[in-house]
Amino acid sequence: DICELRKPWIKSLYKTDKLESLGEAREILKFARAQARKQAANLEHPLICIDVIEEGIVSGPRAGLWKEANAFQGLLFSDTCKSLLHVFFSQRATSKVPGATDLGLMPRKIMKVAILGGGLMGSGIATAMILSNYPVLLKEVNEKFLNAGIDRIKANLQSRVRKGKMTEERYEKALSLLSGALGYEKFKEVDLVIEAVIENVKLKQQIFADLEKYCPSHCILATNTSTIDLNLIGEKTKSQDRIVGAHFFSPAHVMPLLEIVRTQHTSAQVVVDLLDVGKRIKKTPIVVGNCTGFAVNRMFFPYTQSALLFVDYGL
Repeated sequence: DICELRKPWIKSLYKTDKLESLGEAREILKFARAQARKQAANLEHPLICIDVIEEGIVSGPRAGLWKEANAFQGLLFSDTCKSLLHVFFSQRATSKVPGATDLGLMPRKIMKVAILGGGLMGSGIATAMILSNYPVLLKEVNEKFLNAGIDRIKANLQSRVRKGKMTEERYEKALSLLSGALGYEKFKEVDLVIEAVIENVKLKQQIFADLEKYCPSHCILATNTSTIDLNLIGEKTKSQDRIVGAHFFSPAHVMPLLEIVRTQHTSAQVVVDLLDVGKRIKKTPIVVGNCTGFAVNRMFFPYTQSALLFVDYGL
């Protein structure tokens, strides 16, 4: 209508019929500012956006637009803007992996996931999976540990219900995707296994040798290790091309980063598949090499040591 001159464009500035009274509007803005300070304490632009909205309500649309234009100019050249742009493009660049995503490979469909270990990490990974509609088989060594793992997953989901992030209906649906096992009999049905047991080399080697026997030949064999060489973990297996790291961060269903650890033997198809899974469970997947500390811990430990050194020197 505006383009065809049936309606003057100026009227779009004065759609105020749905606005609350000024007093109510200010209460809403007060609440919005409190939420912004809580959720983005070190960022100025959420508060500036609220200021712009308030200006438009109090002083009129033209004043609001003028304030918006000036505020935009100020924010555009700020260090924060440059940093956020860097983060934005860096996150999107993680999906471009030379030697994997540039080969024209399509991700295979993962129909069922198995998690070995229902501790803090295993239960968190299982939670992330069922929240994204992946059926999950949780394996433990006995009934006691299995029930404890399932209880942790239930607690993770119930926390979301209490916070209003999930309905009771969605809770029941997510929980219906979870099943338990004490043996490997049902592993013939899975497409991806993520091992999340204690950091014990011999135990992991035995697990991966067993997985090779019971899982189908296409199944991805992943480990959540943060410290152990993947070549060492897969030393007793013949399917080195299927072995990959899937390093989540605690709590796994909350933290957004996923390190995909690629050895010199890991196939490009496995990397592409795991990148797709990472995105589907709403993580930012980064592909890293099989080296000490991978990416995050490799940066974190020198950073921490430097910080402690400054403290020691009283700086």
